[in-house]
Amino acid sequence: MDHVDCLIVDDEEALSESTVTYFTMFDVSTAWVATGAECFAFLATHHVSLILLDVNLDGESGFEVCKRLRTETDIPILFISARTSTDDVLLALNIGGDDYIAKPYLLSVLLAKVKAVLKRYGNVGPSEPAEHEVRFGDHRVDLAARAVFGPDGEVVLTAMEYRLLVYLLRHRGRTVPKAELFTQVWGSTHTTDSTLNVHVARLRAKLGDVDQRWITTVWGTGYVFENEG
Repeated sequence: MDHVDCLIVDDEEALSESTVTYFTMFDVSTAWVATGAECFAFLATHHVSLILLDVNLDGESGFEVCKRLRTETDIPILFISARTSTDDVLLALNIGGDDYIAKPYLLSVLLAKVKAVLKRYGNVGPSEPAEHEVRFGDHRVDLAARAVFGPDGEVVLTAMEYRLLVYLLRHRGRTVPKAELFTQVWGSTHTTDSTLNVHVARLRAKLGDVDQRWITTVWGTGYVFENEG
């Protein structure tokens, strides 16, 4: 199966083709498709490390494409859209998007963000923990399998949610500033507070951490994964 670093799903032909050309110049192999159907057909024959997904697509919206993708894969999905309302951003993040980038974008800034995500895809930070697994409460993180298990079986996380969880676990008991999470988990200083907040909320919900027993907000600063006992 052929490999592509980045797949652009966008019906703006001129912008997409210029992005493909620019990324390729900087050694990020990139392909472009215009619709959701073409996206799934491409994924059937290619291994893709990252998807840039527009919201406004012919036939099926980017939101619907993202929902379908999240039933099949945890590939990082970065939304790219001229729609910048808070509702659109929150919806994109809540259905499984890893970040939301407003159009028009600077190619250099988008490339930096994409390269940072590609560098960290499959990693949680500068180095992996020495342990083979980490436990908290009735949950277990299998670091070799990159899987999380709770009392009812596997907890399905996106790649970004997993990296966020393990980074906080690696620094358990310490308040991790938001800026540190942006650079170490997202690999970009351009990540927003709303992106981080939504990912933390999704992670808490999946872990059943409704009372913030584990992931505690330190208002105005960041988050801390609490030591138990």
